[in-house]
Amino acid sequence: MEKTYQPQDIESHWYQTWEENGYFKPSGHGSPYCITIPPPNVTGSLHMGHGFQEAIMDALIRYHRMKGDNTLWQVGTDHAGIATQMVVERQLDAQNISRHDLGREQFIDKVWRWKEESGGQITQQLRRLGASPDWSRERFTMDEGFYTAVQEAFIRLHKDGLIYRGKRLVNWDPQLHTAISDLEVVSEEEKGFLWHFRYALADGSGYVTVATTRPETMLGDTAVAVHPDDERYQQLIGKTILLPLANREIPVIADDYVDMSFGTGCLKITPGHDFNDYAVGQRHDLEIINIFDRDAKLNDEVPLAYRGMDRFAARQQIVSDLKELGLVDKTDQHTLKVPRGDRSGVVIEPWLTDQWYVDAKSLAGAAIHAVKNGDIEFIPRQYENMYFSWMNDIQDWCISRQLWWGHRIPAWYDDTGQMYVGRNEAVIRKTHNIADDISLRQDEDVLDTWFSSGLWTFGTLGWPEQTPELPPSTPPMCW
Repeated sequence: MEKTYQPQDIESHWYQTWEENGYFKPSGHGSPYCITIPPPNVTGSLHMGHGFQEAIMDALIRYHRMKGDNTLWQVGTDHAGIATQMVVERQLDAQNISRHDLGREQFIDKVWRWKEESGGQITQQLRRLGASPDWSRERFTMDEGFYTAVQEAFIRLHKDGLIYRGKRLVNWDPQLHTAISDLEVVSEEEKGFLWHFRYALADGSGYVTVATTRPETMLGDTAVAVHPDDERYQQLIGKTILLPLANREIPVIADDYVDMSFGTGCLKITPGHDFNDYAVGQRHDLEIINIFDRDAKLNDEVPLAYRGMDRFAARQQIVSDLKELGLVDKTDQHTLKVPRGDRSGVVIEPWLTDQWYVDAKSLAGAAIHAVKNGDIEFIPRQYENMYFSWMNDIQDWCISRQLWWGHRIPAWYDDTGQMYVGRNEAVIRKTHNIADDISLRQDEDVLDTWFSSGLWTFGTLGWPEQTPELPPSTPPMCW
């Protein structure tokens, strides 16, 4: 007999016995009780937050199991679109291969192989912790059955007018070449500069001085804004300015958004490259000029001298050119918050592009009502206020990503740009009576990982099919 206790040997042996004998499966008797594990990323490993929530869920599951309830702890992992694609792309980079060298199908095959070989770390850690989910029902957000649920949700929401395609500003990652969510942007204070530039009035009567931390975006300016109550500039409202370097006339407008105490009180408005400016532009019906390409290099919308330049190289050149023209009043050191992608680390660019959106504000109504009428209860109660604040101010959700790993958007286009949404090309041709000689191409984008994760609680139980676990009339309580 061993003189020291070796927990790993004893625990591993008994855990394997429990799993092989199906002790974690629902009994089929008693009141239903179900918890679906928030699916952790397949690329990662457990951290303290996982350990904390898994311990709570396991305690609840074991308690209800011992009570005799028909207990299910649904387990699985999330495909983590950006994170997983980055892992595989880095492996390819080490071999001097890009995903474009392989093509979409071969690249996705490589990702699946990586997932089978290296993507099970979290599930092994859960076993080692002694967690008791039903491993026989383990799911993955990219498995075939779950894809059916994702397609069904997209098609239904689109049919109801709750999913649409539109051109709007997004957080664009110039390295990953995809839109990312606000939660994937990390803004940290960095030292920079505040440049003060002179913009001449078009009638030759003088100039205004604007302050900016991003000189490169001035080539996309479509207005200069002042506060309507700022007495310094009342006489300028309605006049036009000759934009330096670009030689375009732009108006002086009045808007409450302007902070009279910041800089000079004159604010350059670039609707195509700033979220707040975009909102100002919408209120005043300003032109939106996109001056960057997907690499954040200047495109053909700018003067010839700056085309093809990286945004930061263009910044230096523009400042230099304005100094030479005598249009730089002063340059101040300035601490500002710089948005960077949490995966790539590069500076994120607000960029105007076509994306798919969910009408979140319309959907939020039912979610707000569910809390107000008591169907959903927050503990502690004061978190309701945070919830209502968030839900009442919610913006439409950008659900498309310019990746290859993920659930591809179930939409097809013909050569005229006509769009059709459906499960597959064959269904679309039959539904819309499209001849075989008419070419159709599927949308290149995939859905945001969280779109599929949002279906997790019922998609794992078989939705949209009617299953013993999720009958139409008596759905189980599912957290």
